[in-house]
Amino acid sequence: MADVSTGASEQREPARPLPAADAPFDAIGLSRMLLRSIRSGALATLDQDGTPFASLVTIATDQDGTPLMLLSRLSAHTRNLLADPRCSLLFSQGGKGDPLAHPRLTVVGEAVQTKDVRARERFLARHPKAKLYADFPDFGFFAVSAKAGHLNGGFAKAATLTREELLLDLTGAEAIAAGERGAVEHMNADHADALALYAAAAGAEAGLPWRLTGLDPEGMDLMAGERTARVVYPERVTDMGALRKSLVAMAAQARGGGGPAET
Repeated sequence: MADVSTGASEQREPARPLPAADAPFDAIGLSRMLLRSIRSGALATLDQDGTPFASLVTIATDQDGTPLMLLSRLSAHTRNLLADPRCSLLFSQGGKGDPLAHPRLTVVGEAVQTKDVRARERFLARHPKAKLYADFPDFGFFAVSAKAGHLNGGFAKAATLTREELLLDLTGAEAIAAGERGAVEHMNADHADALALYAAAAGAEAGLPWRLTGLDPEGMDLMAGERTARVVYPERVTDMGALRKSLVAMAAQARGGGGPAET
């Protein structure tokens, strides 16, 4: 009879997620989609005695994907961050059936308070009701400086991501940042039909009043009520002229190749 004792006692290394670059699926694309489309998630901070403390917060993103939060100093998680900025955020897509079958992303980093005007604008565009209390003296905006990410894309789909893989490099695309606000206002005021086409082409629900909340060199973020959609351009854009051409081409393709509408 074969001796199986050796095999039974072998010490095996625990399975580890692959680096995103080696994963057999688009780990970077899925992670960036979760970052841009999830509007609330679990924030984990450290209590003063080192105890992990989890709470629910609303989230937006800066142009490069940096998570943004609006927090009250009366909250325990804010007091924790002011004492120790280390934290993690869980972005979970959710859906029907087994919750563990749906993609989720954990971002690890440090949260620091910011008074950046663009951070404020992008957060309030994503959470319009927050305008009611955003200027209360005990509230402040925080940005999570991401250090790494851990993606679980569903069954047998796990990967780790570096900061560079999570966030967009905005080098050379300063014109997009400068022109974002005007482009958002223009598209929402004059091209709601095109926004609906972009959303439908991205797999979002048709027939909803989609609005543009932000854009960046890689794509744009849409919202209708509580629903969100992430639309990725065919290729990266670095100036407003390239953005306009891309949007016109995307609208024409969504219409089935018909003549593009002016944007």
